[in-house]
Amino acid sequence: MTNLFQREAVDDVISRVDKLQPAAQRQWGKMDVAQMLAHCSAALDMASGRLNPPRIFVGRLIGPFVKPIYTNEKPFSRNNPTDRTLVVLDQREFHREQEQLKLKVRQFHDGGEAQCTRHPHPFFGALTPQQWSRGMYKHLDHHLRQFGG
Repeated sequence: MTNLFQREAVDDVISRVDKLQPAAQRQWGKMDVAQMLAHCSAALDMASGRLNPPRIFVGRLIGPFVKPIYTNEKPFSRNNPTDRTLVVLDQREFHREQEQLKLKVRQFHDGGEAQCTRHPHPFFGALTPQQWSRGMYKHLDHHLRQFGG
């Protein structure tokens, strides 16, 4: 399964991020492209342990049952709910966010399993480093497809 611990996956994600343009139009959702880049950086902060949002109630109830959605081969569907701590509402500068996301993707990869958080995902709960890496790849792929990347 493709994940961010694989060099080829990181190279592919970075290439796709590089191809994005400031005027890219979303195919679904509410964020503009710069907000999406910031949102993806925040998600990587969560996977790396730099951001530790609390578990949400509904996640405690059904998260374990739907955890395979986060780690299987099937791409995420459109318009899934977003944890409040990862919502980006303010305007962002595209090129700054683009560079920041590429840096965080590389840092996550370079840190490997040892630098992956042990804090539970706010919805899915406890994840192994491999599950975090797989889910982060799927999350990035989802949002790059959202903007045609």
